[in-house]
Amino acid sequence: MKKANSIKFSIRQACPEDYELLGKLSVKAYEALPGMPDSREQPDYYSMLLDVKSRAERPSVEILVAISQTGVILGGVTFIGDMKYYDSGGTACGVLNGSGIRLLAVDHSARHAGIGRALTIACMERAKALGSDKVILHTTKAMNIAWQLYENMGYQRLPELDFMQGELEVFGFCYDLKCF
Repeated sequence: MKKANSIKFSIRQACPEDYELLGKLSVKAYEALPGMPDSREQPDYYSMLLDVKSRAERPSVEILVAISQTGVILGGVTFIGDMKYYDSGGTACGVLNGSGIRLLAVDHSARHAGIGRALTIACMERAKALGSDKVILHTTKAMNIAWQLYENMGYQRLPELDFMQGELEVFGFCYDLKCF
């Protein structure tokens, strides 16, 4: 169990019973971000965010969740062991010998408790165990808390991986696992 700001939680691989709740948590978290397009503006994106089951069935993908001591899902993330399955806009799928992090979300009631950091570290550990050289992720200016977290952890901007998702600018980041 990890403890931060009085919330105890653990990280584990998601079970099929977790998928629906994690999908709803993720949609709610993303729609609450000021400046983030909502589900009416980007219905395909939010449908993908909601459909955890389809992501979990993809090759090289693992869904991780943060669980409270009472079994409540507090957050989750999609880990991609091979970037060719990263499945986002832009050129990230062409990154060699890398792993990826996508769709990290934390329930509003559990924010600032270290859950996002713990989920990110769990993905970095998996990437290192696979022999990846780097971890790639994307974020937006609407996700300013995540942006700060990644920079504080040592992620570096990788502008060549930036892309547009409709009207939303999406920014690429990379962590060199030799530093981990």
